[in-house]
Amino acid sequence: MGPQEFMWIAIVGFVIFGAKKLPEMARSLGSSVVEFKKAINGEEEKKAETAKAEAAAEKA
Repeated sequence: MGPQEFMWIAIVGFVIFGAKKLPEMARSLGSSVVEFKKAINGEEEKKAETAKAEAAAEKA
């Protein structure tokens, strides 16, 4: 996606939502992405811990 496409998306966003609402929406979208990444990383860590525990149980 190039700068021209981004510009068109921004213009449409300003027309639909207005200049006052757009920064609030961007903040909430950013925090949602951060929470999503945290959740994914947490699941990966749990899977790794489970695999280590299973491997240790098999050795014993």
